[in-house]
Parts: sequence; C-alpha cells; structure tokens
Amino acid sequence: MAKICGSCGSQVDDSYTNCPNCGALLAQPQPTQPPVQPQQPAGYGQMPQPPMGQPYGYQDPNLKSKMVAGLLGIFLGGWGIHNFYLGYTSKGAIQIVVSIVTCGIGSIWGFIEGIMILCGSIKTDAQGRPLKD
Repeated sequence: MAKICGSCGSQVDDSYTNCPNCGALLAQPQPTQPPVQPQQPAGYGQMPQPPMGQPYGYQDPNLKSKMVAGLLGIFLGGWGIHNFYLGYTSKGAIQIVVSIVTCGIGSIWGFIEGIMILCGSIKTDAQGRPLKD
C-alpha cells in the first residue's frame, strides 16, 4: 500500500520514511484501538418496559379528566370554564361574551357541551389528546 506525501502530494512506497521527491517526513500510521467502554452490570440504569414503550405506572400528566370537564361545562358552562380547562381558550372567551350579551341565556351552550363531554361526544382536548375517564 502506498503513502501520500503531505507536503508535495506525491505517492510514496510504504518502505520510505521521508518523501524521495521533497524530503518531507512521512506520517507513520498509528494503530487504532476501539475506545474502552466502562463495564456496568447487566440491566443497570434501565427500567422494565411494557409493550407500549411507556414505563410501568406511567400516566401522561397532560391528560384532562372527562368528568372534570363535563361538570365544569354543566355548572360553569356559561363562563366557558370547561373550554379553558380543555385548552380551547378562544372558544371559552366567545362563550363569556355570548353569556354576557344574552344576559345568561347563552350559558345553555356550555350546559349542553358539558353533557356532550360526559356522554362521550367530545373525546379530545385542544391538542388532540384523549380525555381520561
């Protein structure tokens, strides 16, 4: 196998230590060794995983409760509190305005949505995550 001179770029036989064309010292190939990895006991630092890839007992803290959202809709639906809870902030603000403009009659909208949440017609929050039971 031939070496390449770093100074002049000419191809030099492996037996030379200096380039015959320009006299530059040729780099000697260094033996490479794989990096030493520290040994750890088998299974160290790993938790057992269920089939779905989540740790045992894991519950997404961002999931919203269907019961809480439904009861907020029934009792405070005129103020859109259930929509704020589920992340629909603009819809909640519109419900407040409708309830004020209609002197409370618009709160029927929130009451109906609360029943729909409890019956399962509304199944997700604003980010598309399912409501937990």
